[in-house]
Amino acid sequence: MVVFLNGKFMPEADAVVPLNDRGFLLGDGLFETLRVANGKPFRFAQHLERLTRGAEFLKIKLPYPPRELQKFAEQLIAQNELPEAVLRVTLTRGAGARGYSPKNSGAPTLALTLHPVPPQSADEPLQWSLVTASLRIPAGDVLAGFKTTSKVLNVLARAEAEDKGADEALLLNTNGEVAETAGGNLFWIYHDQVCTVSTGRGVLPGITRAVVLEICQSLGFVTNKCIIKPSQLHKAAGLFVTQSALGIIPIATFDGSPVAPSPLVDQLAAAYHALLMRESASY
Repeated sequence: MVVFLNGKFMPEADAVVPLNDRGFLLGDGLFETLRVANGKPFRFAQHLERLTRGAEFLKIKLPYPPRELQKFAEQLIAQNELPEAVLRVTLTRGAGARGYSPKNSGAPTLALTLHPVPPQSADEPLQWSLVTASLRIPAGDVLAGFKTTSKVLNVLARAEAEDKGADEALLLNTNGEVAETAGGNLFWIYHDQVCTVSTGRGVLPGITRAVVLEICQSLGFVTNKCIIKPSQLHKAAGLFVTQSALGIIPIATFDGSPVAPSPLVDQLAAAYHALLMRESASY
């Protein structure tokens, strides 16, 4: 696999960063993950906009403007001949002295890497089991609006879910409210409304989340962004997770209880796939 690191394309085995890179030492950085379909990064502009906002907040200078990053991504996809993939953009503050202070850090580190799309079978549509994690997200975390590389809480939550035989973890915030999953945003169906958690309460405003809300508007579905306790999710007529790599993933069980399949979720999944194919074809 060919990767892009700090302005150069090279074999993955040759791509190295120094031991004092602050992303490696402290998680001092950002990343974006997005789907590549038909050789085209899906909604790259929105991902780059969030990356740019995050870099400004962390005071990390992007080494290349967004347009140039997009060209690098297209070249990377072409060199790897991987038209169906997951693209990750990673930005760190770069190498620096020991300690927390960002003073005297070197040039930022920027990497683009491609990864295979997780396998899916048409005969067995993807469904996940979801369990509530014991860890909690700070309700007022100002960093929640950005995809920082400091994701150990998400790692532990996913590991906890897997230890229980589940696929994904539901994260609550410190107020005991539903926040998000370890790797995506949560939606539920209630009285024919497509509901999701309000941002600003420890929730990352996902790009796929925004796309689903956009689809709901185009289809005339009523949406509701609200605060909810986990016990209320058991009254939902359907649950699903959104994330960039897989799009819409229906939830089959929640905390051990079965979740009835929802025709509305199936409609949204079909509409999302159609949009992905349409935009990749007209790119």
